[in-house]
Order: sequence, then C-alpha cells, then structure tokens
Amino acid sequence: MHPAEGFELIIAMFLAVVGLHYLAHRLSLPPAAALIVGGGAIAFMPGLPGITIDPELVLVLFLPPLLMDGAWFTAIAPFRRHMVGILSLAVGAVFFTTAIVAVVTKLLLPALPWAACVALGAILSPPDAVSARAVLQRVRLPRRLSTLLEGESLLNDAAGLVLFRFAVAAVLTGGFSLGAAVGSFFLLVLGGIAVGAAIGAAWVLLLRRLGDDTLMIALTLLVCWSAYIAGELLHVSGVIAVVTAGLTCGWYQHVVFSASVRIRALAFWQVLVFLLEAAVFTLIGLSLRGLSERVGDPAVVIDTMGLPVLVIVAAVIVARFVWIFGVDAVVAGLRRVGWRIARPLGGRAALVMSWAGMRGVVTLAVALSLPEQMPARDLMLVTAFVVILVTVLVQGTSLGWVIRRAAPREDPASHPPLNLHAAEAAMFRVQLVAVEREAHDDDGQLIHPQLLRRYQARATAGQNFEGSAEELTAAITSHFDVIIAAVTAGRAELVRLHRAGEIDDETLHDLEHDLDLEELAATAAKG
Repeated sequence: MHPAEGFELIIAMFLAVVGLHYLAHRLSLPPAAALIVGGGAIAFMPGLPGITIDPELVLVLFLPPLLMDGAWFTAIAPFRRHMVGILSLAVGAVFFTTAIVAVVTKLLLPALPWAACVALGAILSPPDAVSARAVLQRVRLPRRLSTLLEGESLLNDAAGLVLFRFAVAAVLTGGFSLGAAVGSFFLLVLGGIAVGAAIGAAWVLLLRRLGDDTLMIALTLLVCWSAYIAGELLHVSGVIAVVTAGLTCGWYQHVVFSASVRIRALAFWQVLVFLLEAAVFTLIGLSLRGLSERVGDPAVVIDTMGLPVLVIVAAVIVARFVWIFGVDAVVAGLRRVGWRIARPLGGRAALVMSWAGMRGVVTLAVALSLPEQMPARDLMLVTAFVVILVTVLVQGTSLGWVIRRAAPREDPASHPPLNLHAAEAAMFRVQLVAVEREAHDDDGQLIHPQLLRRYQARATAGQNFEGSAEELTAAITSHFDVIIAAVTAGRAELVRLHRAGEIDDETLHDLEHDLDLEELAATAAKG
C-alpha cells in the first residue's frame, strides 16, 4: 500500500468512527460495540486493502496515552485505601484466570505444552483498560466499585504481559523457573514505579520553569510515551511506569497548571483519547479480515475449533466469578474472626464486578505478537478474538442492565467528609477572607465595595438558605442559567457585528475568549 493511500485510509477510518459513534448514540448502543461491528463490516468491503496490524506498534501507540488518561484522573486517596482489593483483581484474578484457562486448555488439548496453555491464559486473563473506560463512562457505579475497576484496569496489564513473556520464553527454550519468574515480576514492577516516579518528578520540575502554554501541553502529552519507552528500554514494566507517571502528574497538575493551560489541555486530551479509543475498537473489527484469511473457511474453523474456543471463553468468564465471589467469602469469614483490614463487597457488588471483565486492545495486540512457531497459534488467535467479541458485545452491552438489576449499595465509608455544598461553602469563606484583606487600602478606606458585597453574599448564601439541598441546587442552577443565557446573547451580538463589518477579527476573538471563560466558569459552578 502506498503511504498516501494508508493516510487516506486512516482519515476514512476516523470519519467512519464519527458516523458509528453518532449511530450508537441515536440507537442507545455502547459505542465500543458499534465500533467493533462497524469495523468488522468495513473490513470486508470489496476493494478495501488488507489491514496489517503491528502488535508492538499497537501497544506503544495506544496503550500509554490511554493508561495516562486513566491514571491522571484517578483519585489517589481512594486508590490507596482500596489497594488490597485492586491488587486482588489486578494480580490475583489475572494469575487465577491464567491458571484456570491453562488447565482447561490442557484438558481439551492434551498434546499442547503446558507453557503454551499458560501463554493463552496470560493473553486472555487481563481485562482491558480501554474497554473498562468505554463501559464505565456510560454507567453509574458506587465509588468503591468504580475505584476497584479503574485501579484494576490500570495495573492488570503488567501482570498479564509478564506472565505472557515468561510463558512464551518457556515454549521457545523449553525451560521455566517459578522462583525466577516471581522475582522478575516484582523487579519489573518496582523498576516501573521508579521510572514512572522519576519521569513524573522531571515533568513537575520542567513545568515550573516553562512559561509557554503550548510547550506545557506538548510536554504533558509526551510524558506517557516517554515513561513507557523508558520502562521498556530499561527492561522494567512500561505499563507500571506510565501509571506511576500519570498518578504523579495528575496529583501535581493542580499546582503547576494555570487555568488556561488546564482548560486547553483537558480539551486536547478529550479529543485525543476519543480518537484513540475509537481507533482501538475499530482496529479490532478491521482485524477480523486478516484473521479470517489466516485461519481459512469459517465453517471449517467452527468444526475444528468451535468447541474448544467456546469452552475456553466460558472458563475465562467463570474464573472471574469464582475468584471475586471466593475472595469476598474469605474476606467476610476473616472479618467474623476479627480481621478488619478489608470489607467484603457483598453479593450484589460482587455480581457487578464479576460481569465487568471486558477484554480489548491488550488481548488483541498480545495475541497478534505470538511467534509463528507457537503451537496452536491459530487457535489462540481465534480464541482471543472471540473473547474480545463476547466480553465487549455481550458483557459490555448488558453491564448497565446488570447494574440496574443488582442495584449495588454505596459504601458509606467511601463518602468524603464534605459534600459538594459544604466544600463550596468552605471555599467561599476562604475567598471572602482574601477579598476582605484586599478590599481596603493602607489607610483602611474601602476601595472595592462591589467585590466585597459579592463575596459576602456568596459566603452567606448557603448558610442562610432554609430550603433542602435540592432546592439550593435548583436556585444555583437558575442563577447560572441566567449568566449562560447572557453569554449566549453576547456571543450572538459579536457574531452579528462581525458579519456586519463593524468589528474586526481580532476584536471578535478577544471578546469571544472572555465570554468563553465566563461561560466555562458559570457551567462549572452550575455543575
């Protein structure tokens, strides 16, 4: 394929992504499901050149920014508080699922080496960060469950990739040492943490010295790839390096970013992540053509691989249920004898957690990276694709329904000490103190009476409001709706003056920027 044709194909893919997203929104379907199905349909269009996916490129191109985005917005305190549960899912569940899949595969295919069975388990075991994000954005979960799923999706890829690499090495060399594997795993994780922390610290120091908004946003974009590539070059976990760097940057961005940088960077990241996530699911669909060409006639594939594949897919899904419910039962039993470190999820929450095990880009890329001499490589590829399709199209599509039916309860311990209105009132009181200090000159003369009255009113409004929280929210919403309406009218008048030739472009852009900031502030306060 000519490079220009490849670029044209990429642009066509993104145009298809926009159309599929719109269609999914109109039909109330999960976008991930629509993109995979749409990508599969596009792949078989007559005249379309074949799409060859480089698995290493997929990992290094898509995984770092998507992990960075998830880590950036992760709340550190809940993440640390639920670390035991997150590690249980990100490490324990991955290892357990790998073992179950390996045993089931060995029973189905006795001639297949144990190391190859473990490799297949490692490919299928880690739920995907991209798939989890795509689904969690469309559902509402209690805070504890959201923290557990987000934390799991950030860390479990490292466990799966390490297991996979050791299993493949064992197949190719014929040797395997459990002790060496465990030691290497912890070395990879600790090394990844060190690399990510170092790059995150360097980012903070550099941003404190940069005065250009564009350079700050560009440097922030490069952090994710820098951490991943540095981790891989140093032979530690690039995934853990990215997550650590993302947590560090997300923590310090509140003090190193100005308001304008934060607004622009957030808008940039939203578009970037949208395109990358959409491209991932579309590429999964487009890869179906290459798989079909490799394995041959679908009827023959179903006859020769259908039963093993379905049994392995069932094993993947059931293993997650067994692990989560089993661990929850153990935690409940330990609490009854006095062990209070963790709290059980309960049956309803465990059901939701068990059903939220979607696979995606990592499973695809790792499966495609299997060496040609791997035994049963075609079976592994088919199984990986079926697992992705079943978990995204079935579990991802029905997760919202499962959540509504299970109705997991919010954990009281996960609530912050202050609610939204209390935190806002505290902020207003501090702002009033600052304004009172600056509202008078050195002689005690009041020089900013309007500002002082404004902040006095804001500081006392919440205290003097006698209605319910819902009525207070309605009053606040109505107030800022008026401001937004005024901004909309002002913007329309600017456009009219510009179209009439009464103001120039510079004046339009300057005044429109002021209105945009005012609208952003009003929208944020209203929300």
